[in-house]
Amino acid sequence: MSKLILFTDGSWNAQKKNGYGAYLMVGEHELSFDSFGTRIKVKRFENSSSTKLELQTLIWALAEIQKTDQKIVVYTDSQNIIGLPARRSRLELNDYRSRKNELLNNHALYREFYRLTDLLDCEWIKVHGHLSSNKKDDFDRFFTLVDRASRKALKEDSQSL
Repeated sequence: MSKLILFTDGSWNAQKKNGYGAYLMVGEHELSFDSFGTRIKVKRFENSSSTKLELQTLIWALAEIQKTDQKIVVYTDSQNIIGLPARRSRLELNDYRSRKNELLNNHALYREFYRLTDLLDCEWIKVHGHLSSNKKDDFDRFFTLVDRASRKALKEDSQSL
């Protein structure tokens, strides 16, 4: 079975509570740096948080994938996303509520995450973002392209105001 490789990241402005998410989707046989900068997609998200932004970005990327028989290997630096598959049964058992019986802030996003990942065969890989260049492998370099795209969009947005 062939694989799709998905890199996602986001950059958030705490003061404005908005940010930019970016992703890059490539086939496993396309792992070459030629022209990838032009294939990165970037989107602005309002009323967000750093954790929420990472999840919104991933959901946006997964929603753009049509039903596929390909395995999707997701590279992210979000510990929240990496932990969501293991947290599913507990979240569903508690109906996405806290110990104080309040709905979790990101309950709707968690539900959408599980809905999409039920449709797609996903594997999760934690990226250690912001490594020094001599410690990066090719996957870290692809992730860096996505990280830079989201940071650039946030910086340009901040300068345009």
